[in-house]
Amino acid sequence: MTAVILAGGRGTRLKPFTMTIPKPLLPLGDTPILEIVIRQLAAAGFRRIVLTLGHMAPLFTALIGDGSRWGVQMEFCHEEEPLGTAAPLLRIPGLSDDFLVMNGDLLTTVDYRQLLALHVARDAWGTIATTRRQVDVLYGVIEANEDGTLNRYVEKPTISYAVGMGINILSVRSLEFIPRTGRFDMPDLMIAMQRAGKRVICHATDCYWQDIGLLDDYERASSDFVAHPGRFLP
Repeated sequence: MTAVILAGGRGTRLKPFTMTIPKPLLPLGDTPILEIVIRQLAAAGFRRIVLTLGHMAPLFTALIGDGSRWGVQMEFCHEEEPLGTAAPLLRIPGLSDDFLVMNGDLLTTVDYRQLLALHVARDAWGTIATTRRQVDVLYGVIEANEDGTLNRYVEKPTISYAVGMGINILSVRSLEFIPRTGRFDMPDLMIAMQRAGKRVICHATDCYWQDIGLLDDYERASSDFVAHPGRFLP
C-alpha cells in the first residue's frame, strides 16, 4: 500500500521555530512529528511512503533516508513552487488502486486500516476522515425572520461542527479530476468529484487528533505525546 505525506509547506504560523526546521520535523519530546507518522503508517501495513517536499527539502532527505529502519520504501517528490495539497499527486509515478494522502504536521491515533477498508467497501472515489470540534461564540447570536422580527436569540452558544483531519483515501480514478497545471487543493478535488456524481464519503471518528498549525497546537501535541508516547507509537 502507498501513503503520500504532504510536507512541502513553510509553516509560517509557527515562526520562529520553523525558520530553521520544517514543521513536520519539529520534535514532540525527542521524536520528530514526521517520524511518528511514518512509524504509524508502517505499523498499519503501508510499505511505500512518498513525501512531497518543497521548503528545506534537503533536511527531510537527510533525516528520513530510504526508510529501511522502519521497514518502508521512502520516495521524495520535489515541488519547485507550491502546488497545493492535491496537484502534487500528478507528479508521483506508480500510483494505483487506492492510496492514502495526509498532512505531515499532525498527531493522531486514527485507525488507517479501518479508514482504507471503509473506502474500499463503499467503492468510493474519495474518503475524508473527520472529527468534531467546538467553538465558543463570545456574543449573543441572533436569527431574524425575513420581516425583521426576532426568531431566535442564543446567548454565547457553543457550536459543534465536523472538520477534515487532513487524512484522506483516494482512488487512482480521482487523478483525472486534477488539472495538469496550477495549484489545486484537496477540498477542490473532493468537491469536483462530488459535483461530478462520484462517491465521496466522510468517515467520522472520535480518535485523538491534533493539527499542529499554531504554537498552542504544537505545545498541546507535544505535552500529550510526552505524557503518553505509547498511545501514539506502535
